[in-house]
Amino acid sequence: MFQVFPTARLRPSPFFNSIMAEGCTSASIYNRMILPASFGDKDKEYWDLINGVVMWDVGVERQVQLEGPDAGKLAQILSPRDLSKCKIGQGKYVPMCNHDGVLINDPIMLKLREDLYWFSIADSDIWFWARAIAAERRLNVKITEPDVSPLAVQGPKSAAVVSSIFGDWVHDLKYFWFSETEINGIPVAVQRSGWSKQGGFEIYLRDGKRGDELWKIVKEAGQPYAIGNGGPTSPERTESGLVSCGSDSDDTTNPYEVRLGNYIDLDVADDVVGIQALRRIHAEGPKRHQLGLILEGESPDPLAFHWEDILVDGQKVGDMTNCVWSPRLQKNIGYALISRSCHVGEAVTLRRSAGREVQASLVDIPFL
Repeated sequence: MFQVFPTARLRPSPFFNSIMAEGCTSASIYNRMILPASFGDKDKEYWDLINGVVMWDVGVERQVQLEGPDAGKLAQILSPRDLSKCKIGQGKYVPMCNHDGVLINDPIMLKLREDLYWFSIADSDIWFWARAIAAERRLNVKITEPDVSPLAVQGPKSAAVVSSIFGDWVHDLKYFWFSETEINGIPVAVQRSGWSKQGGFEIYLRDGKRGDELWKIVKEAGQPYAIGNGGPTSPERTESGLVSCGSDSDDTTNPYEVRLGNYIDLDVADDVVGIQALRRIHAEGPKRHQLGLILEGESPDPLAFHWEDILVDGQKVGDMTNCVWSPRLQKNIGYALISRSCHVGEAVTLRRSAGREVQASLVDIPFL
């Protein structure tokens, strides 16, 4: 039985009653909220994502809203990616860094107006960070957490479901672009995005009192396509090469080490937080890089609650940051954050639980 002990520290999403009624059996904590992980059949949830369509409560992806005359200026100061050509209705993936060039979040930035931006964040308190930066720069901008909660529809049949709700125009959305609209009077923004590589959309609910209504609308629209439940799946995201900020990175990791260098524009203004450190890192070259791991063994052997050492000739050269059983490869796979002296094709040793050692090979990412 799945039990949640209520506390003011732990906030439910607007879809909480719906996911409980659907039979959610496990969850994790993300941005001080409940992130559903499974509804009891992880194999079905995985294959529904790969072959069909699923709906996920991802209300944990909180929005940091910047509003006011200096909203665009602050958005750029927080982003080591050039936003100068970003249009209204466009989103951009942004590796957000501290002053040392360390990755602290990787939100999707959405531009709603010239004076209104959202950062749809991963798991860390960027609301506090943005307020501190705005205060020290004396910017005229209001920073809030709006009443906005995403619901994800993912998988190869997701476009059919979402278009049946909102219309065929959703097929024309480019990746990370969005449009504000409504359904049955429920205000939403529909964006082509999501934490999978199977295609999909995120529907940003803009009235938290109507979460159960929106869930029901999507569920009913998905019935002809056998829509399933679930949550962002670790096997699929690992197979597909998606980075989990805070899981695959630590308090020293920079974007270049985890394959996010293409999202850094080194010629942005000097006042962008972290850009001068990122320029130095780029010039000197990062000390680590992220590669894939394929482990020996024929049964699931997941990572527990901490990174595990990677050894070459008995010496630590890096860490395995995640490890899952890949249903499509029928192997345990994971990510290595490892010295740049190590390369694809090399054999390494993993120091796993209770000190046991497992052999693995380094491979390119993505796996599939």
